[in-house]
Amino acid sequence: MSIVVFDPDSTDDVDWRDRMRHPMADDPAGGMFLSDTEPSFIDAPKLRAERLNKLRRWMKEAGFGAVLLFDPYNQRYATGSRNMHGYFLRNSSRYFFVPHEGPITLFEYPQTYHLSLSLETVDEARPSKLVWSSVSGADEETAGPFASEIAELMRERGGGSLKIGMDRCSHLQALELEKAGLEVHDIMGDILWVRAVKTPEEVKCLQASMAGAEAAVAAVREAIKPGVSENELFAVMYHEVIRQGGEFIETRLINSGQRTNPWFNEASGRKVRPGELVALDTDTIGCYGYYSDFSRTFRCGPGSPTKYQKELYRMAWDQVQYNMDILRPGMEFREIAEKAWKIPDRFVENRYTSVMHGVGMHGETPFIAHSMDYDTYGRDGILEPGMVVSVESYIGEKGGNEGVKLEDEVLITDTGIELLSRFPYEEEFLDGHV
Repeated sequence: MSIVVFDPDSTDDVDWRDRMRHPMADDPAGGMFLSDTEPSFIDAPKLRAERLNKLRRWMKEAGFGAVLLFDPYNQRYATGSRNMHGYFLRNSSRYFFVPHEGPITLFEYPQTYHLSLSLETVDEARPSKLVWSSVSGADEETAGPFASEIAELMRERGGGSLKIGMDRCSHLQALELEKAGLEVHDIMGDILWVRAVKTPEEVKCLQASMAGAEAAVAAVREAIKPGVSENELFAVMYHEVIRQGGEFIETRLINSGQRTNPWFNEASGRKVRPGELVALDTDTIGCYGYYSDFSRTFRCGPGSPTKYQKELYRMAWDQVQYNMDILRPGMEFREIAEKAWKIPDRFVENRYTSVMHGVGMHGETPFIAHSMDYDTYGRDGILEPGMVVSVESYIGEKGGNEGVKLEDEVLITDTGIELLSRFPYEEEFLDGHV
């Protein structure tokens, strides 16, 4: 596997000085900017059709007559539809009825029906029975009419099955569905497993999303200087994510100096000092709602890294490279955990929460825990071609002055891996040993 280090004079298909030219774009001039969330080299109808077919195959195998989707990520996976994503993450009042075959019905926020009816995956839109019910304290009043409507659809389109799956809802709604004669099952975990292996069109979306995120990180790298605040750097990254066609950033993980240890401090008004480390994690929702998740650590000049900073960076780099190199299709998740790079004792307490985790429309299945945490957080499974994972490292000792966060995203192939995140590492930390 080839390792990329930062070279401002690079002349390959990525221009780090003028942001990103995506190598898959059909642009002979090489100057295509990702200014749209729907790049032309992605076949959007095919993307939607393949995802819906995967979901419906699982539904038929599991005996579901229909599923009821409240989660905006699952809605988008099944249909390609989105509407006020952030709002519906906290308000479970927009939902899709997806039978194992036949017409799909969207129960939508009033006056927004037009947003999704142009999609071939959405056959009809009705007003939601649940809009504003929680806000108005009317959940008990709306649950019954909601359940009656769904039960009627189930009897019409469920193919004789009364088994319905729900990814999330109020317990009042589930109880009312059972009273209406339906057999209700929680399917959030099942859908995540359906989503775990990506189609070729999904991989293109992930590549396009990564290109935009890498452009944003390049902008942050350029903006690091003494006196700039973490919030200002986060604003630079967010601006570039949106400019490149992305949608939003799930976290606020840019921090500097002492705030890099322990990890997971959110961006603040703290100003960066000369010689300090600046660490970030992208966690970006980009093209067609697909996630890009890689991490880098930089240093604010002038001067050179300290011996300790180099030690931290080199160990984090070693951890990521080692754990990427062991990956093969067919490996058991527990086997990966057991074979993973051994974290030195003094860094164990502040370890990252996983060895690696799945990537799709957000951080997804599989979640591969450290061997020491496996009985608590791990789950059995096998690494399959088409899965995409982000390989994590955080190196910082308890009470230490700073820490280093590095992470790369890879596609599992038939023979090994393909690196999706290609943002360079920092040569000044590695002394040419790459």
